[in-house]
Amino acid sequence: MYGDSATIRKILTELGDTWAVVGLSTNQRRAAYGVADVLQRFGKRIVPVHPKAETVLGEKGYPSLEAIPFQVDVVDVFVNSALAGPVADEAAAIGAKAVWYQLDVIDEAAYERTRAAGLDMVMDRCPAIEIPRLG
Repeated sequence: MYGDSATIRKILTELGDTWAVVGLSTNQRRAAYGVADVLQRFGKRIVPVHPKAETVLGEKGYPSLEAIPFQVDVVDVFVNSALAGPVADEAAAIGAKAVWYQLDVIDEAAYERTRAAGLDMVMDRCPAIEIPRLG
C-alpha cells in the first residue's frame, strides 16, 4: 500500500543518487550495512547517519541528518517504527526529495506528513530488493 511500483521506480531512478542511511554503522551483521552495500554497487552514494558518526563502506558518517553539509536526495530509515516519524520530519526539513522506510517500518501519520510536505515516500519495502528488479 505504501510502496507502489511507480513511486519505487521514481525514487530509485529519478530523484538522485545521494542516500542518507539512518541507522547505518560498521556492524556488518545489521541489515543497514548490507543494504548500503547493495546501494553502492548500484551507483548510489551512501551517507551513514548514526550517533557514532562512523565511516562505513568508505563514506564519512554524520551524527544526524542536519549535520550533513551537502544535499541528500533520499533518506533511508533503519530505525523502528516508534522512532521513524521524527526522521521523516527531519528529511523534509533538510530538503530531501524522498523518504524510504525499510521492511517492517511503518508510520502512517509520518507518511501523510511527508507526502503533504511534497516528498515521495515508501514504507515497509527494501531498496536492495527493489533495485535489482528494475532491470
